[in-house]
Order: sequence, then C-alpha cells, then structure tokens
Amino acid sequence: MSWDIPSRETLLQWGVPEKEILEFSQKLKAVWGEDPEEIWHRAREQILTPETPFAVHRRLYEYLSTWWGEHNDGIMPMWRPSQNIVNKSNIKKILKELQLNSWEEFHRWSVTHRINFWQYIIHKLDIVFDHPPHTIAEIDDVREPNWLPGARFNIVRTCFENNKKDAVAIIEGSEDGSIKQITFSELEERARRVAAGLKAMGIQKGTPVAICMPMHAESVAIYFGILWVGATVVSIADSLATPEIEKRLNIAKAKLIFTQDVIIRRGKEIPLYERIKDLDVKAIVIQKGKTQLRTHDIAYEDFLKEPYENAPVPRKPSDFINILFSSGTTGDPKAIPWTQTTPIKCGADGMIHHDIQEGNVVAWPTNLGWMMGPWLIFASFLNKGSVALFEGAPTEPEFLSFVEQARINMLGLIPSIVASWKNRGLWDQQTYDWSNIKVFSSTGEASHPIDYHWLMSRVPGYAPVIEYCGGTEIGGGYISGTIIQPAVSACFTTPCAGIDFTILDENGKHSDFGEIFVIPPSIGLSTTLLNRDHHKEYYEGTPEVNNEMVGALGTPVKDQSEGWKIKLRRHGDVMERIRGKYTFFRAHGRIDDTMNLGGIKASSVEIERVVNLDEAVSESAAIAVPPPEGGPERLILYIVPQKEIDKETLKKRLQQTIREQLNPLFKIHDIVFIDALPRTPTNKIMRRLLRKDYIEKERSSGK
Repeated sequence: MSWDIPSRETLLQWGVPEKEILEFSQKLKAVWGEDPEEIWHRAREQILTPETPFAVHRRLYEYLSTWWGEHNDGIMPMWRPSQNIVNKSNIKKILKELQLNSWEEFHRWSVTHRINFWQYIIHKLDIVFDHPPHTIAEIDDVREPNWLPGARFNIVRTCFENNKKDAVAIIEGSEDGSIKQITFSELEERARRVAAGLKAMGIQKGTPVAICMPMHAESVAIYFGILWVGATVVSIADSLATPEIEKRLNIAKAKLIFTQDVIIRRGKEIPLYERIKDLDVKAIVIQKGKTQLRTHDIAYEDFLKEPYENAPVPRKPSDFINILFSSGTTGDPKAIPWTQTTPIKCGADGMIHHDIQEGNVVAWPTNLGWMMGPWLIFASFLNKGSVALFEGAPTEPEFLSFVEQARINMLGLIPSIVASWKNRGLWDQQTYDWSNIKVFSSTGEASHPIDYHWLMSRVPGYAPVIEYCGGTEIGGGYISGTIIQPAVSACFTTPCAGIDFTILDENGKHSDFGEIFVIPPSIGLSTTLLNRDHHKEYYEGTPEVNNEMVGALGTPVKDQSEGWKIKLRRHGDVMERIRGKYTFFRAHGRIDDTMNLGGIKASSVEIERVVNLDEAVSESAAIAVPPPEGGPERLILYIVPQKEIDKETLKKRLQQTIREQLNPLFKIHDIVFIDALPRTPTNKIMRRLLRKDYIEKERSSGK
C-alpha cells in the first residue's frame, strides 16, 4: 500500500513557496516509492536544504512517519548514515581491528570483557606512561576497582606528546568576529609558564588550586599548568554567586584561585573578581578591565615565569587531578574527584560516540566549572583534535558565524541554546554554512524533539544529534548514540561502550520504563566523594542482581561479571526503552529531587533554602517539570505565603534572589500558591505529588 504524494494545496499549507511548488513536486515525485523510510532519507539528502522552510522538513517527516507507523512499531529514523559515513568512522575501523561485525557485537564484547576493552582503549589513545602498569586492573570489589596498578604517569604528557607541535590546539573566537589559532607548541609554552609560576609560589603535588573564569585559551593553559606540577584543579563555575564559590573553596580546601576581573559580553563588563575579593583566598587575576586588586593578589602577567623546563610530574592513577561539583539532594554540592584515569573515559567516549578524529575541530560552549569543560579538553586532545572556544554568548548570531568560520566538525550544545536560536529566528535573518559539521551532540538537559529536528536540518543532508547522558561521577556518559546507527531527535540509541545499565521498575523488575542502574566497573566511575559517603550515595539499598537481569541491549548482567560479584550502582535517571524496528531510549528526568536547570544540576533543598528567606514566604517546594511537548525542565515553585502578595511581584523578587545567591541561569517558570505542602508521616515534602499535580493541571488546561 502506498500513500499519495502531498498535493499542491498541502505543500502550500506546509510552507513551500508558491513559486517553488512545481519544482518541489517534481523532485518529490522522483524520490517517491513504496517505502516511506526510504522516501524520507532520499528527500533529506536530495531535496530538503537548510534554506527550505523548516515547517516543510517537519511536515514531510510527520506525513511519512505516520505512513511508516501503520506497518512498523516504534519510531521512524530521522537520520541514518550513508555507507561512506560508516566506512570513515572510528567505529568501523575498530570493528575491523577486532574482527566484529556490528555495534551490538562490539558493545557486548566491551561489557563482557571489560579489562580487555580498557586495555584496547589505552592502546588506541596511546596513553604515555612514565612507568607502565603491571596489569589493567585489580578488582576485588567492583565498587572500588584498582585501575592501572603500578603505573606512574601524568595525562598532560599524552595531550602534548601525541599531538604535532605545529597542529592547531585551540581556535579562539570572539564577539567582534576575530579568530586566532594557538598551536600545541604555543599552548605548551603557556602551560609551562603557568607551571613555573606555581612552582615559584611553592605549589606542590596534590595542592588544590581553583579556577573560576570563562573558558578560553588562557584558562586551558592554566588548567594544564596546574596539572603539570602535579597539583589538583578545583573547578568553579564563573556564573556562581559569592556564597557558592566560597562553599566550593572550603570543601576543596583551596587557598589559591585563578580568575579574571571582568567577563566581557556584548561590550558590557560583568564583574567576576568582585565576587571573590572578600573571600579568604589568594587570587591570580587576568585583567581585562581596570579593576584594582587587593594587595596580596597578583596580576596574571606578573605571576607568569619563564617556561618550566621539567616534564609533567608523574602521579599514581588514583591521584586526584580535578575536583568538580555536582548538586546532590541537600544544600551542599557533592565534591567529585576526577583521577588520572578519568580522562581515558573522556577520550573513549570522544572516539567511539562522537567520532572525534585527528584534525577534527570540536566545540562545546561550556565552562571549566562544569564537567564538560575538562571533558572537551581531554576528548579532543587525546583524539588529536582541536578545541574551538568562543568568548561570548553562544545564543547570539556571532557564535553561529564562528561555527562556520572555525569549520567546526563536532558541535556540542545544550537544548536551551538551540531553542534560543530557533525561537528567535536567527537562521531566518542570515544563513550559515555548517556543511563541515558531521555530528552534533547534546547533554545537560532533556532535549526538545522539534527543536533538535530543526538543528539536524541546519546541515545539508542532516547531521545526527548524539544524545549524551551521564554525569561528573561517571566521567562521561552511560548512554549515548553513534555515527553508524540511525538517529531520532531527543532519543538515545545505545549504552556507552565499556559500560552498561539495566532499567528496573518500582518493584525491582526488568522493565522498558523505570529507574536506571549502572552496571560497574568502568574507568571514569567515581569511587569516592570529598564530602559524602560514596557507598551510601550510589550503592546502599540498590537491588540485588539476579540471573534474569539483563543490560540495556539484552546482555545478561551475570555475563558481565568476569568472576566479580556485581553490585548495581544507583544513578537516578528515569529512562524509557522504545522497541520496534529500531530500538531507541528516551529520558524522563530524575527519580529523586535533583533537577536540571539550564544544563546545571540543582537540588530542590538548595533552591528552597534561598526562597524561604523571603519575608512573604512561609515555606516552599521547588520542582522541575518538562513542557508538555518535551524539552528542558522548568522551575516551578509551590509556595505557602506568609502574607498576601501579588504572584508576579513575588516571582520577580525571588528571581532576583536566586540570581544573586545561586545562579542567574535558574529561571522561575511559574509560582503556585498553596495552603499547605503535602508531607509524608516523617515530615518529608512530597515533591513527586506536586509534580504530578502540576502536570495534570497543565494538561487539563490545554497549555
């Protein structure tokens, strides 16, 4: 059974310009056939372009998808790789080397032979050792594996020694349209100058040194300079308020911080040093304005010394290289250490799931204060790629021009950035040549399917969005996609290589909808927290493994043990497996009270603590709810008022408080007044009940 080609009237309704109707109809007729999936893929490759109104892309996909759905279960792919793309991919080369025939075979091998898998990855990334390990791992307990016992190395050596000195390390762009390139040789010299300055100050191996500034070439040099001398980076996001910066400095015990006086955005100076100068920490300050420094602080140019001549300090695999922070379920952030081995996980995911190859240019608007900053550096440099950094707002047209001018190959984003581009019609005002992009990636928030279809259509013939979900405590992802598998916007296709997970319902039974439990061990998985009980956080009370339990792609958990006693690791995401001709996975937020706002994890308690300071608030409950059509979570505040107050007035006031005391990226979507918060018999707020209440009311109102 076949469907008719859309009529002239239908095409006009979809948005095809009248003067192009005849030509478009003729082209559509040339690709039409009996298989809607084939029609779609021929149409996106031969007919649809970034200049074609997006409504036409969307309507045609929906039309063919409906036809396809009458004969197939699941979802029709929005993109699938050509044989040429498959043949050029890193995965195809890996399959050939390992004599495997498919992604499924490779993933099964990677989780049933985990030691062999990580040995293979270390070989592929050509990790440089001062003293090689005597084995890949000693595992008495999967919760605390001993990776690379006996080894001594510094990951900085691999980043510099395996890349050509004259190869481009960083492409740096700014809002004025200027672009400059920094080679690995130039970046190494800058890092050595930072290392020399630190040694002159007496900084020793293991000393915590903080960074709080935007991500640019100099901050990358600082990052490497700290690691060069064997010290530990303490990552602090430059968007945080003073109390949150202080909290992180205290947790990590850092007494030295690299920062800059102001952040310049669209010609305006945003104070940063002002948020640090009252804290008990010595600051080394990059000066972009005319800010007066405290007497004991040092201007960055005065701090730098002649390049340090010694090689990077060798360290044990388990030594901390980076302390990162992720909000938990209380007001204090979790302090999560990355070790010398964590970058290997970044490199593996960059190679396998993002197809980063030698000479590729990789961009991801982020910050060293969040895990994707260090991830971007290691995933790119360990795979011999270049990093593209833009000093400015990624939501503005100048960034879209930068993507074109820097000839970016892999562009990572968070959904709110894409929504801003699309909703403001930036592409309609000016078109951009993004033909160099071979893959997008997305993490940090739940993606919006229509926004991400729009994003895929910005590249001629489409480029896939590799959804990427994991966390700081994983060192990368546990679920993602690949460039050799079909893709659908806002969906995952596979667990990451070398790691697996199982989906369990509320009764602990294997399910296609439920809570995610990661199956350890894997390089990258945290084994300790600075300020929490790691075992309690991730393992206490998790379901027992049984013989019926299987991983995401059907590999039995018992086959992944290699003789170890497997213990499931709690992660907290809710995931749906969509079965059909193709298997996809869709995220449904968090099982606990941690929310994802603007790509940043925040806890309900953290937000409520600040909201409750307002004199008009008796008590509050903060929840995150996705829009009805899907997409990034929205912050909803349920408030028991202390006195009568206008909702919009209170919303404006609380937004200002959150901006000043927590993060300006946390935007209040709605406030709901309530007489009393629902509580359990032990007096815990029943936020899930509030979430359900809000969703049901929104649906019934038709919003």
